[in-house]
Amino acid sequence: MAAISTFFLLFLIPIIPLSLLAILALIVRPRPIKIPIKSRHVFITGGSSGIGLALAQRAASEGARVSILARSAGKLDEAKQSIKLATGVEVATFSADVRDYDAVSKAIDESGPIDVLIVNQGVFTAKELEKQSPEDVKFTIDVNLVGSFNVIKAALPAMKARRDRGPASIALVSSQAGQVGIYGYAAYSASKFGLQGLAQSLQQEVIADDIHVTLIFPPDTDTPGFEEEQKSRPEVTAIIAASSGSMKTEDVARKAMDGIKAGKFTVSCNFEGFLLSLATTGMSPQRSFWLAFLEVITAGPIRLIALFFQWDWYNAIAKWSKTKMNKS
Repeated sequence: MAAISTFFLLFLIPIIPLSLLAILALIVRPRPIKIPIKSRHVFITGGSSGIGLALAQRAASEGARVSILARSAGKLDEAKQSIKLATGVEVATFSADVRDYDAVSKAIDESGPIDVLIVNQGVFTAKELEKQSPEDVKFTIDVNLVGSFNVIKAALPAMKARRDRGPASIALVSSQAGQVGIYGYAAYSASKFGLQGLAQSLQQEVIADDIHVTLIFPPDTDTPGFEEEQKSRPEVTAIIAASSGSMKTEDVARKAMDGIKAGKFTVSCNFEGFLLSLATTGMSPQRSFWLAFLEVITAGPIRLIALFFQWDWYNAIAKWSKTKMNKS
């Protein structure tokens, strides 16, 4: 009898995960998506520097017709020359502030129907909320979140009206600070967390039009903005950030573009980001039942890892606070 019970248990061990896989395959019903870049119009906001510029160079090198939008006409001219030098491709440039819906709408209308829209603009200041002015907070949220609404709303009618142009994409560049709150990033994290809700809701609204939403979560990236931010970020923020390395803009652009072309909803750029995606997936769409399976079976262990990091961060903050009090 004991031998039969042991055999039965050994039989059940593979049956349970296989059954879960079968259920997830039925629920997810994966449909591979290929979003072509070559000979299509790729429009990138925040395209004059950093990740946006790297994305523009990559799209141009893959044969896309590229348009970039930013506030500074001077930086746009520099970016245009940089892309031409790197790829031999002439890109279109548009100067507008994403907080100004009318200006954004005019630029998008002039650029022509968009196949791949990459909403990449972003500003951030690493500073405790107590030390930030209401104007600083509003500026961050207006550029990062409200600006994203403005860009998408302006581009959407023509994107939905396209005929026989193949699947389209709307990609939003968030941040790992849009997956987990970080000391000194209250306004920035809030603005990037908001993109998650925007992306999930938007995907439901546009899937019938064969438009696929992608949410990209870069880590600290070696951009001009990041270099400037490091000069003034709080000491605690620097301690926390030291637990995760930074990436080159070219590497982030490659990961992002690969994810966009594959129609992925969530794109992580490094291993830490992948773990964060597993821990924070929530109600995010998932095309791969294998990844859905991984999200389900790792939910508990990943939560444990997240709690460990949370404890580690709070411990670092406590040590810093104690050292600061002793010095004073």
